[in-house]
Amino acid sequence: MRQVLRLILLCGLLALGAAASARDAALPKVLRYAFPIAETGFDPAQISDLYSRTVVAGIFDAPLEFAYMARPYRLRPNTAAAMPEVSADYRSFTIRLKPGILFADDPAFGGKPRELTAADYVYAIKRHYDPRWKSGNLYILENAKILGLSELRKQALDSKKPFDYDTEVEGLRALDRYTLQIRLAEPSPRFLYNLAEGSFTGAVAREVVEAYGDKVGEHPVGTGPFRLAQWKRSSRITLQRNPQYREVRYDEQPPADDARLQAIAAQFKGRRLPLIDEVQIAIIEEAQPRWLSFLNAEQDLLEGVPAEFAHIAIPNNQLAPNLAKRGIGMLRVPRADVAVTYFGMENPVVGGNAPEKVALRRAIALAVDVEREILQVRRGQAVPAQSPIAPGTWGYDPAFRSEMGEHSLARAKALLDLYGYIDRDGDGWRELPDGRPLKLEYATSPDQTSRQLAELWKKHMDALGVRIEFQVAKWPEQLKASRTGKLMMWGVGWSAGQPDADTFLALGYGPNKGQANHARFDLKAFNELYERQRVLPDGPERQALLDQAKKLMIAYMPYKVHVHRITTDLWHPWVLGFDRNLYVRDFWRYIDIDAALQAEARR
Repeated sequence: MRQVLRLILLCGLLALGAAASARDAALPKVLRYAFPIAETGFDPAQISDLYSRTVVAGIFDAPLEFAYMARPYRLRPNTAAAMPEVSADYRSFTIRLKPGILFADDPAFGGKPRELTAADYVYAIKRHYDPRWKSGNLYILENAKILGLSELRKQALDSKKPFDYDTEVEGLRALDRYTLQIRLAEPSPRFLYNLAEGSFTGAVAREVVEAYGDKVGEHPVGTGPFRLAQWKRSSRITLQRNPQYREVRYDEQPPADDARLQAIAAQFKGRRLPLIDEVQIAIIEEAQPRWLSFLNAEQDLLEGVPAEFAHIAIPNNQLAPNLAKRGIGMLRVPRADVAVTYFGMENPVVGGNAPEKVALRRAIALAVDVEREILQVRRGQAVPAQSPIAPGTWGYDPAFRSEMGEHSLARAKALLDLYGYIDRDGDGWRELPDGRPLKLEYATSPDQTSRQLAELWKKHMDALGVRIEFQVAKWPEQLKASRTGKLMMWGVGWSAGQPDADTFLALGYGPNKGQANHARFDLKAFNELYERQRVLPDGPERQALLDQAKKLMIAYMPYKVHVHRITTDLWHPWVLGFDRNLYVRDFWRYIDIDAALQAEARR
């Protein structure tokens, strides 16, 4: 009898276990994390900020992509059937697409499946030239000089008529249903990088744009692994697995000497992407609630430990023992970015290339104590910058040193004295050389880190004897004002979308005003150097031009480059397979969630 009862009990336990396993298997795999800055929209032709582009990168597909785990960074086909055919002179690029790729379902398609074609890429690229959309990334394509497109844009501007999408141009053609050809007026050895950003050159269906018009940024429809399910502006973004997404299998080749990534690649090999069902992104601008949300397991991943909590989370840049006991993972990666303060070069107070204006900017830059900024505000999560070119990009020189990385209040004061910025009335504040008041206006945001940086700026300028006032507004509002040249000074970050120094020198190229070049710097000598390096393949000749160009940016100081930031990511033990590729924003497709463990932690 006891054996029978034991057998019944065992069967019951097995049945309960099977039911629990079935229940756990049915749990949706949801990744929850937060952005510190609000998105601006989801139309590739209209966005330029990092956070909107991160979302859009998971929705729209570019022909190429960066291999997630490859180091050094490497391009591979995405919607392309193979790597493009590139002419010997780097002026012609032919891309053949995989047939059978479908857009996500949308009413704009009339209830019918919609296949991706080469014409969709032609249309998507043309949209950046359409004045209607005010593309903040047009400069990248115009710098590449795609034959005929700038002329087509000029016709629209001159005639004040809608942009003509139906006119075929020599430089951008669909040779057949699945073959795209791009031809350039000048060599562009690194042009393929532009075809690896879904948030920039991702395929867009014309029917969708025509259906939603000016609200197309609220209705992104792409061929990527996710689709926009819900959106509460500046609050929450929900992405769900795209049911129409093609069959793509996990197949990563990490470095041979990285045991962690080797194990992940072996574990996930052959699994269909994306591995998770949903991504929920909250907008939490203040650092404290973002940090607490992660600690309380309301967020699964903390993408960048807030500097204010670095001493708690990663004392001495090591994971805190209490977090390690919870199974939390950590990854610390130098970012390919710059944190800068720009000076509005068309502003009558700080702008212009007259000697006294250059002296003013250089004095202000010398008065900024970057080491103090790193210690007190960034809590050690950055390194001082010596030039505008960031680590992780071709052209970066780790041995280079310059005035950009120097702090000298004595030199700053001497420069201002020499050029007539002195205190004439004895009130403790310097005036302009003509005797008028000297007052700086610095744009900033209301979050805690921005407030701390503003406090430090105030101390630096007080020590220099220069008045400074702060204009506080939300980041998207400052971006709009900046694009139109309305700000005197603003502190922002600039991240590379491709592993090349051009990303950062573009900040100073005159024709990029209002796009990458928020400072509106325009110097003939710099422009010529920039244009010369752009057409050269990587090598000593190009490196020499990059060096000359960055030295001009340092000498004229349109940007005070403060630091290159270091990101420390944390994740709970139910987040599986996480890695940070600096050029893969939409990492979500490559990670998995242990939904049962996640649910248990939240009970």
